[in-house]
Amino acid sequence: MEQIIEGFKSALSLIASFDPELISIVSLTLFVTIAATAMAAVISIPLGIFLGIKDFPLKSLVVRILYTFMSLPPVIVGLFVFLLIVRRGPLGGLGILFTATAMIIAQFLLVTPIITGIVYNGTLEKGRDIKNLGKTLGASRLQLLLLLIRELRIEIFAGIISGYGRAISEVGAVMIVGGNIQGHTRVMTTAIAMLRSMGDYEMAIALGLVLLALSFIINFALYHFQQKA
Repeated sequence: MEQIIEGFKSALSLIASFDPELISIVSLTLFVTIAATAMAAVISIPLGIFLGIKDFPLKSLVVRILYTFMSLPPVIVGLFVFLLIVRRGPLGGLGILFTATAMIIAQFLLVTPIITGIVYNGTLEKGRDIKNLGKTLGASRLQLLLLLIRELRIEIFAGIISGYGRAISEVGAVMIVGGNIQGHTRVMTTAIAMLRSMGDYEMAIALGLVLLALSFIINFALYHFQQKA
């Protein structure tokens, strides 16, 4: 018990002193996860709305595929991206293997179905009514899209937060395509896994506390937004 207490004290000391390695890992984590989530949101929001208000052939098949991708194992996504960007792969010439760019791509593929699925489910409930109201008022396609985004803001925000939560807690995909290289591709989750195996519990606990704090902030923001709306 004493060892655990000392570990937490050392971890808090690392956080309070703004340890350079700790700051580097946290900063890269935030950069990768925010970039991946933002890119995914740009595609997922209009796509989820479109699926919710439009009927087209094979829509049920598309939705089933979407739900399957929402629970896709991260290691499968990581392996898929790895095979694409490895030197002998189709995109090997880009030279992005074991870089932050590769990690963003992997997390983008993981997050996109999650945001799309949540926005789609939210649009199913009231999207058609909003669409009909917009048409009655003579809204253009762009105005209609903006109206739908405004009225579905809670569902959209929930989708973005859920997607970001998936990105920031992910280990397998970023480990495969990033390689967990110190100072270049080491993020919080991969660092915690490595530090635990090395016995560096102080830094692992410090990163765990930061990750826990970020998760709390994310969920608090979602709850606050829902209550305010």
